[in-house]
Amino acid sequence: MKQGATARGSMNLSSSGAMVPHISEQVEAKRLFVRIGDRHVPLFEAQPILDSLKSPWHGLILEKHHHMGCEIPVHDHETLCLHLQTGGQVDMEWFCSGKSGMLRSTPGSMMLLPAGTRDSVIWHGSAQRIVAGIEPALLKNAAEQMEIKGFCDFNLRWAFRDQQLEMLLVEMNREMRSGWSMGGLYGDLLGMALSVALIRRYGELSTRIPPAKGGLSRLHLNRVLTYIEENLNKEIRLEDLAELNSISRFHFARSFRDSLGETPYQFILKKRVQRAKALLQLPRTSIAEIAKISGFSDASQFTRMFRKITGVTPQTWRRNA
Repeated sequence: MKQGATARGSMNLSSSGAMVPHISEQVEAKRLFVRIGDRHVPLFEAQPILDSLKSPWHGLILEKHHHMGCEIPVHDHETLCLHLQTGGQVDMEWFCSGKSGMLRSTPGSMMLLPAGTRDSVIWHGSAQRIVAGIEPALLKNAAEQMEIKGFCDFNLRWAFRDQQLEMLLVEMNREMRSGWSMGGLYGDLLGMALSVALIRRYGELSTRIPPAKGGLSRLHLNRVLTYIEENLNKEIRLEDLAELNSISRFHFARSFRDSLGETPYQFILKKRVQRAKALLQLPRTSIAEIAKISGFSDASQFTRMFRKITGVTPQTWRRNA
């Protein structure tokens, strides 16, 4: 079998690096693609059992696969690829940079393949796995918001375990399975958390990550709370809130939590439930109308989130109010 040429990828994180477009400006792939020769092909030939085609998230491709024994021939990764095995126990052979190895992959096993990796893989049996493709722009954006300048490299890892990364991928999979019920803001926070964790734990940084700073000033916090109240019936994204005070999404999310003791998503969800409670006391207002006015995507999401916060459905709460 032909072996690959490199096991290391790098990402230019400098503010002057114009080669990587901003996340909102790039055309995002619909599937997790790799390059074989001059062709872009899906990493797995078979269709995933779950995918992120309809995801409201940016810079992140997610797929859930249940694959039989198979071979992925020599291919090049153009995005960072993170695997989490969720089921099965399988022997796997890898070939990369003139080296090869055999390992036993079990649930919880992870693989980290940086952009620029050329490899081939054989699985000798069936397994289930979540695979995430993280666009360079998302990592670049996270690094810049962490005030990291210069280069950030990731080393290839064929087998490792990381409880935090596993929890994030499992939660992303749950959100994908639910049809992205928590919405875009929640996805922004998950994507940011995954990017920051990867950089902090596995990035080789040219500059030190700055220490955490304090919370938002009273002026800045009031500005954010007013915006949330006035736009509660609309989709609110993390960048919308951060731009109110001209700070990065990373610093805003951390400062907001320092100020109020909960994430922006948790705070907004509670505010929407509070508004819904007031509307539920109006007997002629339907559940669908309340969901829309309160900022939920539909009645189903409203019912699910309301019960999560209060322990009862909106209909039950209305009867007992």
